Amino acid sequence: MPHFDPITRDGLVELITDRIRELGGRVLIAIDGADAAEPVTAADHISTALRDTGRAAEVVSLHDYIRPASLRMEFGRTDEMSYRTAWFDYAALDREVIRALRDDARWLAALWDEDRDRSARSPIRTAAPGTVLLIAGPMLLGRGLDFDLSVHLDMSEPALYRRTPPVDRWTIPALLRHDRDNPSAPTFFIRWDHPDRPALRIDDIARR
Repeated sequence: MPHFDPITRDGLVELITDRIRELGGRVLIAIDGADAAEPVTAADHISTALRDTGRAAEVVSLHDYIRPASLRMEFGRTDEMSYRTAWFDYAALDREVIRALRDDARWLAALWDEDRDRSARSPIRTAAPGTVLLIAGPMLLGRGLDFDLSVHLDMSEPALYRRTPPVDRWTIPALLRHDRDNPSAPTFFIRWDHPDRPALRIDDIARR
């Protein structure tokens, strides 16, 4: 049976930051979690802690790799399968961020402007030696993306319904189904039902 130990948010950031600092070269980290878990905010805290140590660190939001509305909503505005497979451009994320960083020491911070539904026109950025990119968003794990470390902010179904705005609750079955169909073994599995009181799954940590 999995075992969870309570941990403070600051302690969690310190734990993850220390693990990242053990890795040399340019590093890619997944911060995987539903929008209700606010994975971008978690990634921002980690990147700030890394920069405080002198390590270059940036955050890429999966919502900046969202597909155009015409593709997302081809089968309706609340289609579960579309949310799982057509909402976010994971292939472009792989091409423009993950493989670009590994192969060419560069990355594209944003591909699509979700609010304006048009190209983000973001410039390509060059990565300094030792740069850490934290990619944050839903359903990142289980897609064969090449991350060096991964953090999963796990939320139960009641917590998702509690923390997701009513207009977006149609996404919850898709999130739960993705997790069921793609059981992940992240580097850090965090119980995140109450973000002010996280708990760390320590049996997975012990194996790494």
